[in-house]
Amino acid sequence: MPFVTKRLYSSTRQKAFLFLMKELGISQGEAQRLIAKGRLSQNGEIMTNNAGYIEEGDFDFICFEPLTLGLEPTFIEEEFAVYDKPSGLLVHPQNRHTPYSLNDEIKHRFGHEANITHRIDQETSGLVLAARNKVSERTIKMMFEERQITKKYLAMVKGNLKEPLNIEEPLLRREDENSILRMIVKVHPEGKPSRTFITPIEYFPNTDTTLVEASPLTGRQHQIRVHLFHVKHPIVGDPIYGQNENDAVRFLDREMSAEERFINTGASRLLLHAHSLEFTYNDIAYQVVSKEDFLSHCFQAMRAK
Repeated sequence: MPFVTKRLYSSTRQKAFLFLMKELGISQGEAQRLIAKGRLSQNGEIMTNNAGYIEEGDFDFICFEPLTLGLEPTFIEEEFAVYDKPSGLLVHPQNRHTPYSLNDEIKHRFGHEANITHRIDQETSGLVLAARNKVSERTIKMMFEERQITKKYLAMVKGNLKEPLNIEEPLLRREDENSILRMIVKVHPEGKPSRTFITPIEYFPNTDTTLVEASPLTGRQHQIRVHLFHVKHPIVGDPIYGQNENDAVRFLDREMSAEERFINTGASRLLLHAHSLEFTYNDIAYQVVSKEDFLSHCFQAMRAK
């Protein structure tokens, strides 16, 4: 498990952040951030005061030790790397008990300061851009915020989509008290402006599905999924958008079997894939394209039971 508890020893009474800086070789800001997150405890008491002292003796420190399962980056540069994430893999750990995520591979390969710069859904496969240091992380995250990075996705949708679509519908996170329902996004006039351009690629009459390219011009949560559902071409395998509310909640609560999910959605996974990234970094233009055969994954997921 990536988060482990280590027993450390301090030979003198000293400020906690100074000890962590020396012991772990990290910056003052990072040491104080870890203390504020409750990672340090002594005699059973969790420390959260950045200016606090530790006494001479033993204390416990919860640290992240990345696990590797051998997932290699598909593209590497001096300041960043790109991973081709498989469907089902979390990008970032949800909590300290998450056994494995893409962040494990990133930090295992490139070190403690390496980090993801954006997220895609757990069931979405495809390209994820990782920074190899704090400077490039800040730069790349700002590029995403300023829409300087073009993302294109592939999706298999239900029905015969014949013409390109320019979908401009505001998206709103639900305000229900139920925390599960708050994970669901909907088209709503009070939502944030959102725009997705959809281009049909190929129609498959045997399954009544269409392979499309989706270009999100804004970066809202679940944007492509909600927009395609709104125009009555939901993504095949989507267990939330295109399902009744009860089934969506059952899926989120992990109460739905794999067989029932297949029957309800038409596939064993969400058929959405982050296919390409285009951006300029340090005056060099990059276009990174996924090496995965998404169409083969689609047909396999639509056959699996």
